[in-house]
Amino acid sequence: MHAPAPQILPAATLLLAYRSGIFPMADSRHEEEVYWVEPRERAIIPLRGFRLSRSLAKLVKQDRFTVSCNRAFADVIAACAARREDHSDTWINRRIEASYIALHEAGQAHSIECWRDGELAGGLYGVSFDRVFCGESMFSRADNASKVALAWLVALMKRAGYRLLDCQFMTEHLASLGAVAMPQAEYLELLKAACADGFVTDLPSAHAQLLEEAGASSPGKLIVQSLIQTS
Repeated sequence: MHAPAPQILPAATLLLAYRSGIFPMADSRHEEEVYWVEPRERAIIPLRGFRLSRSLAKLVKQDRFTVSCNRAFADVIAACAARREDHSDTWINRRIEASYIALHEAGQAHSIECWRDGELAGGLYGVSFDRVFCGESMFSRADNASKVALAWLVALMKRAGYRLLDCQFMTEHLASLGAVAMPQAEYLELLKAACADGFVTDLPSAHAQLLEEAGASSPGKLIVQSLIQTS
């Protein structure tokens, strides 16, 4: 007997929560309930402060991964929810997973995927509105795949005119990539300003434009150029 489909969180409810600086989590993959989180301390990656190491820049330039946007959203969130060696459990339960897939179908959640030899090697997903992207989770099945996905995300956000990349909680991994921590009140001010600026080009459109601009040449080189530009 199949388990009943989870009751999804309405898109309007999720977007109102994100615009208010809160987001849902669950205690475990198999927990049915969700709760709303408003951290006292918030982590963001300033788009001009993304830390592109020489090794990561080289990796992106070499186009070792084929990078897509919204090609496999459901697969990305499933991979993020899967049990991993460094995480005994996950906060992404079936209700959250179904809710974000519905939000993606409504055009408000996006994924970045890294492919190698036709296989999904890593990626990330998050919620997008106005000039804000709230990163939810990322995963890697190949070395540095999630870092490449994040580098693409930051570059596409810069190209599209986004202002705020929310990372929710600070980790050593995010700090190594340029994330900074701040009180929730300061984050809310940045959020308010980014929302007040209105809508920009969405990530799928920015991705398509970049690939068209690259043509037969390396899209990775354009990504690196976007990341090292200060203006």
